[in-house]
Amino acid sequence: MHDSDPAGPEAESPGESSSGESGAANEFGGLEGMLEPEDPREEGPGQHEGSTEGAVSVTDALAERDRIRDQHLRLAADFDNYRKRTDADLRARWDRAQAELIGKLLEPMDDLQRVAAWEPETTSVDAIVEGVDLVERKFRRALEDVGVEMIDPEGAAFDPNTMEAMMRVPTDNPDHDDMVERVFQKGASLKGHLVRPARVSVYKSE
Repeated sequence: MHDSDPAGPEAESPGESSSGESGAANEFGGLEGMLEPEDPREEGPGQHEGSTEGAVSVTDALAERDRIRDQHLRLAADFDNYRKRTDADLRARWDRAQAELIGKLLEPMDDLQRVAAWEPETTSVDAIVEGVDLVERKFRRALEDVGVEMIDPEGAAFDPNTMEAMMRVPTDNPDHDDMVERVFQKGASLKGHLVRPARVSVYKSE
């Protein structure tokens, strides 16, 4: 009867196991000694290229800023010149309009001076009245030619936008309330713009 071998033919001896682990440790330890640790402060190729690209971008931004600033200055100068030309053109048009109006008023002014030069001893009242009426018609026509409209609101309802009430006249008729009683002075408007309100008296019921 044979005694059993507790270790067995395939069992590893303690010496062999310890020797393997020690060899692996020595092997890796030798590799670690051969490798140098990485310095985080070193700049790799990508970091250096990024720095160059950043410098180029700043240069381009500055050039774009200068271009936009020059363009703005040119636009401001062009607008200032346009404004000056527009103002000069408006002044020239206004001067021409005034000259045209004065030209239209000169003829009736000449007629008025001739009527004023008539001698009362040798001129009849009817002739003077007729001459004054002629001058008045010429003045009215000259004003109408430039767009002036006379405001004569006699018998119309009072309109504060085109009339000025100088006095109130009492009335017992409610239908006359706020109606124009008399026109003291006619008004005038130029192409829709009030030049002078008509001065009137207005009925007011008590």
